[in-house]
Amino acid sequence: MTENKEAKVNWNEIIERFPEANFLQSPAYAKMNEILGAKTVVSDFGGLGHALMIIRDAKRGRYLEIPCGPLIDWGDKKAIKKALDEISEVAEREKCVFARLRPQLLATSKNTELLESLGLKESPMHLAAEHTVMIDLTKDEEILLSNMRRQTRYEVRRAGKLGIKVFKDNSEEIFKEFHQVQVETAKRQNFIPPDIKTLLAEREAFKGEIDIYVAETSEGERIAYGLVIRDGHEGDYYEAASTLLNRKLPGAYALLWRAMRDLKEEGHERFNLWGIAPKGNPNHRYAGVTTFKTGFGGEVVEYVSAHDLIISKVGYLKNLVVEKARKKRRHL
Repeated sequence: MTENKEAKVNWNEIIERFPEANFLQSPAYAKMNEILGAKTVVSDFGGLGHALMIIRDAKRGRYLEIPCGPLIDWGDKKAIKKALDEISEVAEREKCVFARLRPQLLATSKNTELLESLGLKESPMHLAAEHTVMIDLTKDEEILLSNMRRQTRYEVRRAGKLGIKVFKDNSEEIFKEFHQVQVETAKRQNFIPPDIKTLLAEREAFKGEIDIYVAETSEGERIAYGLVIRDGHEGDYYEAASTLLNRKLPGAYALLWRAMRDLKEEGHERFNLWGIAPKGNPNHRYAGVTTFKTGFGGEVVEYVSAHDLIISKVGYLKNLVVEKARKKRRHL
């Protein structure tokens, strides 16, 4: 176990061993957090897996975060014990109240029972898009189109007829422009956007593997924006924003279709559309984008919910009260 800045992480080897891995366990994501001042720790659990652990300082209590991890064989009892022992050790050393993890395990009763049998408690808050749409990019373009909902396919084609153009850019200027538009989008759609420091840290850390896609009219009027991160087998539609033009023009449809084709051409195997509402939850903050995202014909994937490894019972109880109130207020 080493501090991340000293760790010799062969990320290409890790994603071959654990193809379910995404950028939230990558060295680039570690660097992004370090740019923002967070301390990170990496462990390979004695060669049995991989985990990027991020120490989060919060008023309600310090905690350890492991998004989309740890990456281990969850059928290997030795690997599980080693991982949880080291996670506990790091959390205690860093004076954390609890450790929050959300493994890349599908939400089956078997997997949920496994986590609970290990003494983990279901978290009151989500961590890293537990419900998402995953598009298989190994399919031919014609099949990708045919798999779309009829209305989605119509909007993609209408965008072409209207002369809507899509380009991508990763300059600092476009990230700042994206942030300004996303702030306005957030006011209309009632969500909390990332701040400009976070966006610029992502840009610095992911370098050439992150872009802002922009859809605009033939006259150059901006319609929609999408932040796409590429890492390993996966591309991620991680953030989005739009202008009022997107209400009447299919800019977002054109944008997503362009991103899908780009990722496919680059050799990525899947496109994670990153966050939809759970089934039967019309008041969820992602409810508004769920119809849009599911229209692209991917597979709806549900991962196990985030679980907490409690280090301090008293401190965790304080955190629990705050987070339950926050969850209700934010319609999560």
